[in-house]
Amino acid sequence: MSTFPHDLFAGQRFAVVGLGKNGLPAAQALRAMGAEVTAWDDQPASRAAAQAAEIDLPLRDLREGAFAFDALVLSPGIPHLLPTPHPIAQRAREAGVPILSDAELLFRAVRAAGSRARFVGITGTNGKSTTTALLAHVLAEAGVPVAAGGNLGPAALSLPLLPHDGVYVLEMSSYMLERIATMRFDAAAMLNLSADHLDRHGDMTGYARAKRAIFDRQTDADLAVIGVDDALSREMAAALRAGPARVVRVSGVAQAAQSHAGPALDVSSWPSSTRPSLRQGAAGDGRVEPGHDDGNADIHPVAGILQDAAGPLFRLADAQALPGAHNAQNAAAVAAMALFLGISRTDLAHGLATYPGLPHRQQLVATIDGVRFINDSKATNADATERALVCYDRLVWIAGGMAKEGGIAPLVPLFPRIARALLIGRDAPVLAETLAANGVPHETVGTLEAAVPAAFAAARTLAAHVVLLSPACASWDQFTGYDQRGDRFADLARGLSSGRAA
Repeated sequence: MSTFPHDLFAGQRFAVVGLGKNGLPAAQALRAMGAEVTAWDDQPASRAAAQAAEIDLPLRDLREGAFAFDALVLSPGIPHLLPTPHPIAQRAREAGVPILSDAELLFRAVRAAGSRARFVGITGTNGKSTTTALLAHVLAEAGVPVAAGGNLGPAALSLPLLPHDGVYVLEMSSYMLERIATMRFDAAAMLNLSADHLDRHGDMTGYARAKRAIFDRQTDADLAVIGVDDALSREMAAALRAGPARVVRVSGVAQAAQSHAGPALDVSSWPSSTRPSLRQGAAGDGRVEPGHDDGNADIHPVAGILQDAAGPLFRLADAQALPGAHNAQNAAAVAAMALFLGISRTDLAHGLATYPGLPHRQQLVATIDGVRFINDSKATNADATERALVCYDRLVWIAGGMAKEGGIAPLVPLFPRIARALLIGRDAPVLAETLAANGVPHETVGTLEAAVPAAFAAARTLAAHVVLLSPACASWDQFTGYDQRGDRFADLARGLSSGRAA
């Protein structure tokens, strides 16, 4: 790994708007590569933080004055179309200035620097971060130079320059995918689709279109991985088969025996231009079964064993940080991509088994008097919460915040698992209506400080052995993000002693 040349973007002019976790690193990196950068953030605190970073970054309100730039780098959270374009984004569109993500500029920088490092992109409504971190872990354990980032963090343009045999693993949100223009992923995965961010995309059609962009510009040398555990993704999988990339469908659900239309492709037989070896001595014994028209997945579990057409890959019970069918699908996607990238089946199994997990995603944070406290704060919509609820037979559920469209109605079939629900946040009354209509015992307590001890008491009284924070809602009404919410839950859980918060 090394740094990028200091003259890589010499003579190019960039506007950077939004100086948060993506924008400020982007501005710093572009300047370090020789570009002329002018930056802005509507928030005075963010501008002050940029000045405090001492990177000599020119700040100017780009709603006014000259606007002669090669590109506008717009932070993902700032809209350029819906619901209302930011004034600077509107100005860029009128001036014909491309609006790009930092991931697009990382791709251009890597290629301009002469590196043939491969790019993997991972998207989906849920599971992006886990799958990104899991694949990066598998590659690193196998000795592959790897850099992971994007939506998960760190920011794409803060990643180092990798050598020819390196792999960039990028979590790509729909916001980022809207702003790529030349980026091509050697391997791309779309895990699942459910309603989210519809204010930014207009409707599900617009949202799906943004997600589908991860497969744009792929060739017959590339791999397209798609989950088929939801109807919308199955439709997308069928459409992808008309494209040039090899399509591998993955599932976390056990399926009937499949009849395949042809033999499995042994990736070790592919031309070196298609599947370069990533490290000296790589076994290259992986096999990837391409998608067929039988409607079934190509990699999926059978009796708890993840398998492809060549046989067993991994016993899912050996991955303690990957509970549930949703994580089985994440592991299947990682298997498809790792085998494509030249990882042996043995190294794949080792990487899956040693993955430590990510915070705020079904994270065990405390066990007190036999009650397990599970932090699933990253579950900001009903689909994500469903993936947690199915893992536990009887639990006390903490939910609430800023509800997404549809609320928790999709979770009704899982309500019998809930011994009691404690509701927090702005839309607790909305969730309470759904719970009441379905006879679920619940209480609106308002805050995590009230919810955690109440949940512990309820768990002991009702013989429930799990307290699950899986809010099915965004956190911004009470917290700066899901991570702060999850950290607070963990602190409160660890502070409990005989039903008393420390």
